[in-house]
Amino acid sequence: MAFFIGRDREARRAYGFDEVAIVPGETTIDPVDTDIITRIGPIKLPVPFLASAMDGVVDVQFAVRFGQLGGLAVLNLDGVQTRYENTEDIFTRIKEADNDEATKIVQGIYKEPIKEELILKRIQEIKKSNVMAVCSAIPQKALEYGRIAVKAGADIFVVQGTVLTTVHKSTKHTPVDLKKLCKELKIPVVMGNCVTYKVALELMQTGCAGILVGIGPGASCTTRGVLGIGVPQVTATVDCAKARDYYYKKTGRYVSIITDGGMLTGGDVCKAFVSGADAVMLGNAFARAIEAPGKGYHWGMAMPHNYLPRGTRIYVGTTGSLEEILLGPANTDDGTQNLVGALRTCMGSVGAKTIKELQKTELIIAPSIKSEGKLMQKSQGVGMGK
Repeated sequence: MAFFIGRDREARRAYGFDEVAIVPGETTIDPVDTDIITRIGPIKLPVPFLASAMDGVVDVQFAVRFGQLGGLAVLNLDGVQTRYENTEDIFTRIKEADNDEATKIVQGIYKEPIKEELILKRIQEIKKSNVMAVCSAIPQKALEYGRIAVKAGADIFVVQGTVLTTVHKSTKHTPVDLKKLCKELKIPVVMGNCVTYKVALELMQTGCAGILVGIGPGASCTTRGVLGIGVPQVTATVDCAKARDYYYKKTGRYVSIITDGGMLTGGDVCKAFVSGADAVMLGNAFARAIEAPGKGYHWGMAMPHNYLPRGTRIYVGTTGSLEEILLGPANTDDGTQNLVGALRTCMGSVGAKTIKELQKTELIIAPSIKSEGKLMQKSQGVGMGK
């Protein structure tokens, strides 16, 4: 349904996580009997969670631990891990920077050239621990870094930009041929980010194995404020999932939808799956882990941009171990820990045995769902992360 916003302009209403609720099922299932396995191309994931390719979240040690717990942590090949052999001092400088100077300091740190030998080394370090290695690069460097990643033994390669399309016009450089990239690398390629049916469908036609959905919803991303672009995550996921289903019906090839960003609590994660996601990617939630290299600080991927930063450094604190955040047991009551437990419990409550069944669960528009009857929680700080 479209609404008139003035003269001959129409605008479609779109929805985010706080505006919808999941309807309980007519039957229920014991959470331990639910199956949360998902796939990205031929690769099976016991835990349908990915950690964002952000420097404050993923380094080699984090990627290894995350893999051991059943998920995928994406290493940023455009970040500090491939610019510096030793990164401890780098993280200390970012952590201790004054708020007024943080962006400038980060911009200076990221001027150090990326080193091919460090790309190889980091991926090989992850592979030595017998977990899957996943890495990402911006579109301009995707083919170059992708070839190195394959050589190093990467299992999945991610092409990630603020906005990715199959048609990019430029007088300054030759756009990456996404079809050629998928064909040449011969490992599953995930592409993003996008938020619309048409772009998702066109990206699927390149041969990729997964699509990242989300423009600007991350806690440390300022794209929506700086550029004014984005679509709330529930609507974006629903639209892209519809493209996935159409493409699968037409071709017989299934391309996974990965909702990327905007989720902090288990409730947000569950709503993403009900909206149609096959997996979710989170940054802020995992930046709070003891194992995260940012040590309580988190910053946007576009923060180092020389001319127009679209990210900021935020303090998220350290609330527990990665295992507690992902698998529990939770020691907080705000829904930010035991995300897998929340997913399984939700599936049991709606009678969904698998992720595919969860995707068919009813959503309702309910903008008061988080505040209804919660006056005492607000006044006492319960569930507010205090």
